[in-house]
Amino acid sequence: MSDLSNKHIVLGLSGGIACYKAAELCRSLIKAGASVQVVMTEAAAQFITPVTLQALSNRPVYVSQWDGREPNNMAHINLSRNADAIVVAPASADFMAKLLHGRTDDLLSLMCLARPMERVPLVLAPAMNREMWQHPATQRNVTQLRADGAHVLDVGQGEQACGETGDGRMLEPEEILEDLVAFFQPKALQGQHVLVTAGPTFEAIDPVRGITNLSSGKMGFAIARAAREAGAEVTLVAGPVHQATPRGVRRVDVRSALDMQAAVTQYVDQATVFVATAAVADWRLASVATQKIKKYGSGQLPQMQFTENPDILASVAKSERAQNGALFCVGFAAESHDLLAHATAKRARKGVPLLVGNIGPATFGLDDNALLLVDAQGSQELPHASKLSLARQLVAEIARRRS
Repeated sequence: MSDLSNKHIVLGLSGGIACYKAAELCRSLIKAGASVQVVMTEAAAQFITPVTLQALSNRPVYVSQWDGREPNNMAHINLSRNADAIVVAPASADFMAKLLHGRTDDLLSLMCLARPMERVPLVLAPAMNREMWQHPATQRNVTQLRADGAHVLDVGQGEQACGETGDGRMLEPEEILEDLVAFFQPKALQGQHVLVTAGPTFEAIDPVRGITNLSSGKMGFAIARAAREAGAEVTLVAGPVHQATPRGVRRVDVRSALDMQAAVTQYVDQATVFVATAAVADWRLASVATQKIKKYGSGQLPQMQFTENPDILASVAKSERAQNGALFCVGFAAESHDLLAHATAKRARKGVPLLVGNIGPATFGLDDNALLLVDAQGSQELPHASKLSLARQLVAEIARRRS
């Protein structure tokens, strides 16, 4: 099932150059499983035509409050009653000011005011010049709109159509989509602080070589996203991977196991949940060469002495906060065979209440997985699915055990 399956979104466009992004947003919403009804202001139609949005949404586009296609001539009532959410993107400074004062001189503002507030949320994606965004009047309006129950998204930062640079750009379509998907997820971890480790570590041999593994970090990043969707504050400690940071997640990049240990130590005292998905190298060189090691054709292997890396999960699990229940620890085991036996043994060895096992070679770098949850009572399988779907299931399970 797609992220927005069975959701009906009314996509509103107010006037602004960011209307060009609304076309891609409309398409993305539909790809995510939603049905989309577009409502535009007359100003928005100066930037992008209703024909474009009609072609993308496969529905007639509404512009005028006097549109005669509705039998009762009440498009503002009919359209809002069928919506799971009204998303205005772009929301101009003028349009937000209009909403604040309850002014309804066009169909879109009339519909926003007429919506049943208790079941049809209003999501606004602001878009304007940086000076307009920073103006005290706009900031007051945003504060009051949020107080009135509207969900005002952040703005982007960068080059603007006017040639200036700064805050005020509308978020990119994929960012709005991610925020909207998160909005509909159950807030099972509201008020929690989740610390996640993800990806491999890299243990240097010399300035150009090192020891690492095939972990892509995708499962850990999915868990960070799912925890944020569930309402948690999330800190993600990431080894050397090339994954996009989930929206709203604080990311801390590290390289080696010692780097990861230091970052975890820095943030774990504020956490209430610790999920250790990182594939931390078991060993590192006792001494790293300062220059590239040459082979010179001698056939002789360089002399290397290894030392064991710290066990980050086990040390956190032994902490006072973990022992008294203030911190819930979850470990991961990537195995090549005998998953249940190895995961059961690892859970006991690490001293964690929940350990998640998977067959590493079958999932490294892929977008899907299958998980085995192991605790003191036994095991539970999470069947093969996308990593984000599994992450949401795992987050729900963590929330249940925390309650």
